[in-house]
Amino acid sequence: MELTQQYMRRIEKFENSSHVLFINGPCQIESKKHCMYMADKLVDIHKELNGSFVFKASYDKANRTSISGTRGVGIDEGLDILNEIKQKHKIEILTDVHECNQVERVAQVADIIQIPAFLCRQTDLLIEAGKSGKMVNIKKGQFLSPYDMINVIKKVEMTGNKNILITERGSCFGYNNLVVDMRSLVVMKETGYPVIFDATHSVQTPGGNGTSSSGQRYMIAPLARAAVAIGIAGLFMEVHNKPEEAKSDGANSFRLEHLSKFLSNIITLDSQTKAYKEVKYE
Repeated sequence: MELTQQYMRRIEKFENSSHVLFINGPCQIESKKHCMYMADKLVDIHKELNGSFVFKASYDKANRTSISGTRGVGIDEGLDILNEIKQKHKIEILTDVHECNQVERVAQVADIIQIPAFLCRQTDLLIEAGKSGKMVNIKKGQFLSPYDMINVIKKVEMTGNKNILITERGSCFGYNNLVVDMRSLVVMKETGYPVIFDATHSVQTPGGNGTSSSGQRYMIAPLARAAVAIGIAGLFMEVHNKPEEAKSDGANSFRLEHLSKFLSNIITLDSQTKAYKEVKYE
């Protein structure tokens, strides 16, 4: 009971030393009806947990494995849907940008602009996102060392925007496999910026189905617990009510029906982790 009450008093800000915050939603906006349904359900779950969350969904999945992959509803309809969710539930919104000319429009709706992992070294895109003044979530590229993220961060900082999140989502390990090195979270925390762990993309097997990615859903929970036990600012998890029918990333999406119980476990683990005064053992 004490842990739950402590969580209710959390600071509503991403900080590595404060209570873990959550970023949840479907991979892509499949339709207005489905996106609104997911938002309604996620809001209800987080109310039960006495907390808030950031709603995530992509209007365009521009980096699909195959040209035949479903990309989403597009920026016009997508931003309208996200804005309706934002206004209805009074929650914060996160979505991706892929090109510089998208940033200004997305910034009118999104509270957090996300830079996809494959684009994390695109200087012009990082600068444009920084100039928006919005919080910028940069996903560490699967090809990038955590030590190299400081150079990525500096590209946003040079705009005067230091409202930055950095996200771990696994590293390429060859032949359709990703590996999460938990040391990466420790390294990235040393930048002083809030660190997010993307528990669902980290279990992806890129191109694992030939023309689409696959994933190991059963690995989401253990990796998420391991990351939270290190002490991070946020946990990113894509969620779907019917993963088998999802138009993208279904194999590595967390089942909606299990989310409430799992996040309750995460909250307890996070509270215990951050109640311990960390000592640097050398």
